[in-house]
Amino acid sequence: MALPTSSVITLRINGEQHTLPVDHRTTLLDALRERLDLTGTKKGCDQGQCGACTVLVDGHRTVACLQFAVAAEGREITTIEGVADGDRLHPVQQAFLEFDGYQCGYCTPGQICSAIGVLAEHAAGWPSAVTADVRPEAGPPPLTADEIRERMSGNLCRCAAYTSIVEAVAGAAQAGPPAGTDAGPQKKEPAA
Repeated sequence: MALPTSSVITLRINGEQHTLPVDHRTTLLDALRERLDLTGTKKGCDQGQCGACTVLVDGHRTVACLQFAVAAEGREITTIEGVADGDRLHPVQQAFLEFDGYQCGYCTPGQICSAIGVLAEHAAGWPSAVTADVRPEAGPPPLTADEIRERMSGNLCRCAAYTSIVEAVAGAAQAGPPAGTDAGPQKKEPAA
């Protein structure tokens, strides 16, 4: 007996429900771009190595080219089209403008979504590979340029705007989260 190779799924994207039939092998990236016309999320390497397709799934950074669309059903997906509050830019978007954190702009949507995730992870106290004191009671480490570079290292910029991107993330961190938004991923306490 052959098993079905497609399903009708409902994705919650930027606060709206979208129901569509998909082949089980369809990536979230292809569903967003090809099926739902949300083309802000870019296809770069299609191998999960450049970060151009980064979106937020339940507040966590996800490379959409490696996520199956069927696996995203029931989860809250935020693309670059959904990070602003109407005409008011998200603080990360505003910082990218103020600090010239882009050049050609191709990687910028993924950089911005990743930076939003980075700031939420940092605020929740998640350590990075360069965090000196990883003890939970130490709290969030100082958000230094080294911390930002390490945390954003999964996002490539072919134009090499890295200095400005680091400055933009630092500027957004100082601005704080937009009013009325969730802080993002919460730190998980170890099981007793």
